[in-house]
Amino acid sequence: MNKPQVPDFLKNIRVVLARPSHPGNIGSAARAMKTMGLTRLYLVEPKSFPHEEANVLASGAVDVVENAVVVTSLAEALADVTVACALTSRRRELSTPLSTPRETAPELMARARDGEQVALVFGNETFGLSIEEVEQCNRLVTVPGNPDYFSLNLAMAVQVMTYELFSHVGVTVDYLKPEDRSATLAEVDSFCQHMDETFGALGLLEKRNGERLKRRMRTLFNRAGLQREEIDILRGFFRQSQRFADGTLSPRKKEQD
Repeated sequence: MNKPQVPDFLKNIRVVLARPSHPGNIGSAARAMKTMGLTRLYLVEPKSFPHEEANVLASGAVDVVENAVVVTSLAEALADVTVACALTSRRRELSTPLSTPRETAPELMARARDGEQVALVFGNETFGLSIEEVEQCNRLVTVPGNPDYFSLNLAMAVQVMTYELFSHVGVTVDYLKPEDRSATLAEVDSFCQHMDETFGALGLLEKRNGERLKRRMRTLFNRAGLQREEIDILRGFFRQSQRFADGTLSPRKKEQD
């Protein structure tokens, strides 16, 4: 199966980092973004940028870092945006709707599909977003966590939010699954006949419950959902067992082979 393509409308979603103080967090955030199909990064007054540490921690997402748009104000980063989500973990005395990433994601994806510009706004690592910055956004989003200890670093928060968005894209992991080569009923039946012959050669069917053993083993393999490769492996075992049984293969000969 061919790898699925990331939809173009994800280009309508940008991640905005307001006043980031550590260049490594910029790189880590870029890596989190690209993993979830996002590539548009805006930096509002970064303390140290460009910086080698950002490139190092971006790993394979250096292109996101290198194409980042650096601006002097949050208003500039949001100029053409219709929905801006302020990511915050603090109680805010605002009437702006508050929701979780999972609750917010469907609306954001729908708007991006329709061609609107959507922004995810993250604050400074130490102080978060100021009240003035939050007021420039029209959505409040909080990642739920342990009320007694909640501490996500910047890149972690970006990863959580972007994952929730990507989960609505419809990209599955089916392309990573091995090709299904299930054995047919005829192949399983032929295999079971080979098994019966091997059991007979080994003397396993000489007791009174021999027929019952064959039935139970056939039932087991019929419901096992065998793959063709698995049947080939077991048949190889049966062939070797038959050679031991008829004396054409001894342990010493096996070592020499």
